[in-house]
Amino acid sequence: MNRHAAREKAFQILFQLDMNDKQPEQAMKDYLESLEIDPFLKDLVKGVAENKQTLDGTISDHLENWTISRIASVERTVLRIAIYEINQKEDVPVNVSINEAVEIANLYGDEKSGKFVNGVLSKIKE
Repeated sequence: MNRHAAREKAFQILFQLDMNDKQPEQAMKDYLESLEIDPFLKDLVKGVAENKQTLDGTISDHLENWTISRIASVERTVLRIAIYEINQKEDVPVNVSINEAVEIANLYGDEKSGKFVNGVLSKIKE
């Protein structure tokens, strides 16, 4: 599984975790069924799930005229993944993380999702 596919799968799993009380390991197993779990995917899902409050704090610190509770689940999940990756994955360039996040937001969100995600991540990048 390449990293783009892993990011997209991580988004799908983490989005589901926001809706129920499963543990990250169980959610990955349920979602991927018999597929072998990619290490990059596993790290993203576990890392975001375990650091959700810290990631949400980072998001909140970079919002203008918004609160984290107003952000749609798609954008919030994408932002969490991107921020975790930016902070923890030194082998991934920041711009790659941002571009991937915008692409996933555009794919799963509405017409403004990508721009919103890009704006927040650009502030964090500074």
